[in-house]
Amino acid sequence: MKKVLTKLKRKKAEPQAPSRITNETVAEHREKILAGGRKFKYPHQYVRHKLVITALAIAAITLLILGIIGWWQLYVVQNTSEFMYRLTRVVAVPVASVDGEQVRYSDYLMRYRSQELWLTTKGQMNLKDADGERQLGYIKRNVLDGVIADAYAAKQARALGVSVNGQDVQLVIDSNRNTATGRISQEVYDASTKDTLGYSPDEYKQIIKQSLIRQRVAYAVDTTADKLQKEIAAKIAASPTGSLKALADSYAATAPTVAYGASGLVQKNNQDGGLSQTALGLKDNEVSKAFRSTTGDGYYFIRRISQNDRQVNYEFIVVKLTVFDEQVAKLKKSGKVKEYISVKEVKQQNGKG
Repeated sequence: MKKVLTKLKRKKAEPQAPSRITNETVAEHREKILAGGRKFKYPHQYVRHKLVITALAIAAITLLILGIIGWWQLYVVQNTSEFMYRLTRVVAVPVASVDGEQVRYSDYLMRYRSQELWLTTKGQMNLKDADGERQLGYIKRNVLDGVIADAYAAKQARALGVSVNGQDVQLVIDSNRNTATGRISQEVYDASTKDTLGYSPDEYKQIIKQSLIRQRVAYAVDTTADKLQKEIAAKIAASPTGSLKALADSYAATAPTVAYGASGLVQKNNQDGGLSQTALGLKDNEVSKAFRSTTGDGYYFIRRISQNDRQVNYEFIVVKLTVFDEQVAKLKKSGKVKEYISVKEVKQQNGKG
């Protein structure tokens, strides 16, 4: 028995034979040894590696924190400061979307800040009292609706092939430089725009360009208004001395977008969408052909009644554009307009917000 136990103990204590040594196992063993020794041979490389990783982590965390702060300031607090406006000019974040088209926050802030400036400097309104807060609420709603419409117009313009170039914009500016006391220089005009509206020359050109695009799209999509203006033009041609009011009234039941109006005596350079300038080019009792108002609200037929050295008097028929506004309203109703800031619906009462 003792001999058996002794043999078992010896067998258990015998070491296992080493695995077969090959070139591969030697190379693998050597690489393990070298890898373990590198951190002692090249300690600075490992330190720099760790520093880079740490710096990247800190930068990522910092950017995350700044992003959260920026989001909070824009979408919760609704900070409208100069800094936030400049930031959104660089970082294109949306304030809303319409039919998949992003509405830039910078466009909203640019227009809102302009309106706010006018209220405080020209309107001399205290924005912290109840009436001032009501006015700001109305402005926010009006401006947001406006930039949403502009964004949708930009999308429609691409689909319809509608465009506006720098020359188109400059023509509007040149027309606006005509005042009651004469034509002002571009420098004076730019300074006045900055003082009154807070726009730089480039910002104001952007405003005009977006306005022109929306106008041209509104005319392009409203085939109903186009058909009506051609019909009215034919009737005026058949009876050029006929009553414009009677003609407009005849559409009251079938086409309420057709309306009559009269200016009374207004300044020859009156800012009325080009109506006064058109009237000046006519003879008394002469009716113009249909023309598109520069305000983009419809087709006009003008009859000049009289004029003197400084004033002109005219009457008109207007065929109002409605299709584009109806399209935007339909998109909003169907949930295809998404607003990323909370702005209440505010209605003006008695000329106030």
